[in-house]
Amino acid sequence: MTGATGQVGSKTINFLKGNNDIEIVAAVRNPDKARAFAKKDIATVLFDFDDSQTHATALKGIKSVFMVTGYTVDMLRQSKVFLDSAKKAGVKHIVHLGACGRDDTTVAHWAWHQLVEKYIESSGFSFTHLRPETFMQNMLSYGGKKVVTKGVFNQYVDGARKSWVDVEDVAQVAALSLLHPDLHGGKTYRMGYDAKSYDDIADMMTLLLKRPYQYQPQSPDVFLQSMKDAGADMAYMHCVYDHYKRYAAGTIPGADDTFDNFYQITGNQPVTWEMFIKKHKAEFEY
Repeated sequence: MTGATGQVGSKTINFLKGNNDIEIVAAVRNPDKARAFAKKDIATVLFDFDDSQTHATALKGIKSVFMVTGYTVDMLRQSKVFLDSAKKAGVKHIVHLGACGRDDTTVAHWAWHQLVEKYIESSGFSFTHLRPETFMQNMLSYGGKKVVTKGVFNQYVDGARKSWVDVEDVAQVAALSLLHPDLHGGKTYRMGYDAKSYDDIADMMTLLLKRPYQYQPQSPDVFLQSMKDAGADMAYMHCVYDHYKRYAAGTIPGADDTFDNFYQITGNQPVTWEMFIKKHKAEFEY
């Protein structure tokens, strides 16, 4: 499992733990991260997307892979090289964590993920493509910083209505797709189950948490400068900047698309914003 220490990967492992029919193997970049998994009796392998010499050993004996790449344009090169290695190693099924969007998306970083999807398919793997919409957890923290401070939060899409999904719901679908490739092979799952604007979310917080919350929109230029100041990968962040502008202008087709596939996949109902706010009440309160 790549991305094992990330928010989706770690929660996917939680859903897989306790299943005696499989062995979970977490890919880590250094021994320090391996120690945390060892405490949970989870096997690890040393792996680096940027070091192809680590791939063969890491993939030995692996039949299904959860593929999670980083948020840089390097995902294209990394994915191709990794998939070539996986094919040579005999991997059968790839569960790929992609991004939002319809098949004909013109949003750059969403399109990158769709190019990766096509390479997975052309390489002959059994596959499950996951396309989550905006993570609800982005309202808890983003880039290591708390988002809602004293009831106020800033975002960069003006009054746009977006589609949302809880990371735990994505992880649940990822786990089931890894466990049952016979059921989920050949499927593309778009996952967005509640469409809300940031004003809608602020109003719901105010109602449910019994104190005022306010969304204060900022220009996408503020975001771009903050990413420059943080030393982020700007090839990727310019794409994010552009899609924030397009959200605000209402020029992304299907930005608030929602789907009814979650119960069919999992037998459970997806998390709504009301449920998410109540679940994370302590983190939002001030």
